Amino acid sequence: MNQDEPAIRIDDLTKSYGRKRVLEGLSLSVPRGSIFGFVGLNGAGKTTTIQCLLGLQRYQGGECRVLGLDAARQSLAIRQRVGYMAESQKMYDFMTVKQIIHWVGRFYPTWDDSLAAALCEQMQLTPTDKVGVLSKGQTSKLALLLALAHRPELVILDDPTLGLDPIARRDFMRDVIGQLQSRGVTVFFSSHLLYEIEPVVDWVCILHEGKALKISRTDALRESVKSVMLRPRDGSSLAEVPGILDVQQVDRRVSVVVEDLNVARGALDRCSADGLEITDLNLDEIFEAYVIGRRELAGVGPDSASD
Repeated sequence: MNQDEPAIRIDDLTKSYGRKRVLEGLSLSVPRGSIFGFVGLNGAGKTTTIQCLLGLQRYQGGECRVLGLDAARQSLAIRQRVGYMAESQKMYDFMTVKQIIHWVGRFYPTWDDSLAAALCEQMQLTPTDKVGVLSKGQTSKLALLLALAHRPELVILDDPTLGLDPIARRDFMRDVIGQLQSRGVTVFFSSHLLYEIEPVVDWVCILHEGKALKISRTDALRESVKSVMLRPRDGSSLAEVPGILDVQQVDRRVSVVVEDLNVARGALDRCSADGLEITDLNLDEIFEAYVIGRRELAGVGPDSASD
């Protein structure tokens, strides 16, 4: 694979289930070595996108390339080089932990038995336990082990902390993601728990109804999207402010979330009667502004924010 080529490249991806359009012209690029957060509400199309990348779903239009390979034609080669943890992993209940590790390992030429053993100990899994008696959290840990033990170049995690208790989720974010990042492994991380992924992701894509509303470096997104409190000047109109994502009335003042403060600053100054109060936002708040933000108070439509 060309080192300059993205780990994942999606161009104009379209996917429907019957008459229902799930993905609508989705395009994105995941840089090699990055921790890429793929965030959206349930039903936004996150899992469908991942299944298309792995060749588990056929798509009607566009192209997906993973590690330089065509997902539509080279899915087996992709799956041998990618670690994948599904949202609801299916495993054979009658096997023991040790048996399923051995069984899965035979499918991967790069499987590392010593790493599998180390992960098993780190995740406090008992090798002789039957898979069918594991708790939901233990099953998630086992699924993660199976995704990592062949030392993949790319790891795709579909809501990996689902079912884990808060301590286990914290340990996962700190230890597992940290280890992958230190080894230069690319991580494509689907989640709806934005407050958890914010400390580790360096890129984020906000997906909504099958479309990418925003793709940005996380630090750049936090730097540009701001909340601004102001008291509107008589006769002024917020409709002239570019890139409004959300507007809320607060007594006689108005709270406005803008996509790019530098671009919107001049218009905001003209609208304000007594200056601006600017507040930083976290990733959760930014996500809410893009996905469920209300712009009607500004006299702008829901599609007025820039793409």
